[in-house]
Amino acid sequence: MKKALFFALSISAAISMVAQNPLYTKTGDASENPGRFRTLEIRGHSGGHMYGGETLSSKLESGYGALEVRFAWQSRDEEIWGKYGYPSYGVGAYSGFLGDPEVFGNPNALFGFINFPVSRPSRRNQFAIEPSLGLTYNLKPFDPENNPLNDAIGARMAVYFNVNFGWAYRWTPEMDITYGIDFSHFSNGRSFTPNWGLNMFGLNVGLRYHYNADQHRVDKGIYPDQKLQSRYLRSPKTPNENVEDNQSLNLYGAIGTVQTEEGAGTDTRYGTFSLVLDYQHKFNNMHSVSAGVDYFVDNSLKESYPEGDGKNSLIGVHAGYDFMFYRFTIVLHGGTYITDKLGKEALFLRPAIRYDLNKWMYTQVGLKTLGFAADWVEFGIGIRPFRW
Repeated sequence: MKKALFFALSISAAISMVAQNPLYTKTGDASENPGRFRTLEIRGHSGGHMYGGETLSSKLESGYGALEVRFAWQSRDEEIWGKYGYPSYGVGAYSGFLGDPEVFGNPNALFGFINFPVSRPSRRNQFAIEPSLGLTYNLKPFDPENNPLNDAIGARMAVYFNVNFGWAYRWTPEMDITYGIDFSHFSNGRSFTPNWGLNMFGLNVGLRYHYNADQHRVDKGIYPDQKLQSRYLRSPKTPNENVEDNQSLNLYGAIGTVQTEEGAGTDTRYGTFSLVLDYQHKFNNMHSVSAGVDYFVDNSLKESYPEGDGKNSLIGVHAGYDFMFYRFTIVLHGGTYITDKLGKEALFLRPAIRYDLNKWMYTQVGLKTLGFAADWVEFGIGIRPFRW
């Protein structure tokens, strides 16, 4: 954790020293928000596991714990960020324990995050939604001889995903007490097996420090005669409700690769393919819903159905919610199969992140699941041939 703390503090110091942004931005009211606003936060996590495997229940009974350091920049551009409530965004470092370190190792993670304020700016207790995405490392993976119990993680590195529904109580002009409920997920998307993944649900509490990176330009004294405000004063305006082309048909294709349980520890891999036809309805610039049809090809099913006869493809239907900001969309879809599910769980999920290349084309990276366990990672591209 000392390395994580040093990493975050170094970033903060470097940005303050080398950034050359003007004291007053051309966006917003300079008299209300002079300077550049930053935050540094230390946060602790604790909770329990949602585990679907067979061998680790006794190793996970004690729950998990973690410590994070987060550094964030405050957005200012009204044209880009004003319609989303002026979120803050940044980088973080995570260090924690999952249970028995002889089985799981001592995971660390580096990630990016974005904090979307939901409450009105005038409230002292502020609610926000905060997704994070990054890379977990220093895991101890499954090994048939030295670590046979670990059916959750098959590689030393995994994707780190967290979403926090949290509050920040404005304690002083510079300090917040933060607390919330969050969900964390470690998985490699069945790129290496075994891979039930680790799903953690719990509470977090922390302290967040606000400061103005341009204070040294105004007064460098220890007891300054002129002091810039430490917090950014958000506009009370609501997000822009007007949205162009609020309905569309989306066609998305993706590929992936998987390893089966029988192939654990070998180089044997199978290709996967996803084809999705979606109807999307946007309520405003932040929220939309989608529903559609899925066609999947999973060539790893050849191990279970060697006779073939089309026993590697499935058709499903799905529906879900999309959270949009700037050119990004966080996709949270769930579905089921309308053909033979070929031994898979009846439910599948698709959490994903999408980036719009332009109005009619996007790229997307997501996770297609078996219930709450990973099935495969999808890398794809989509088009919107019809928008109205």
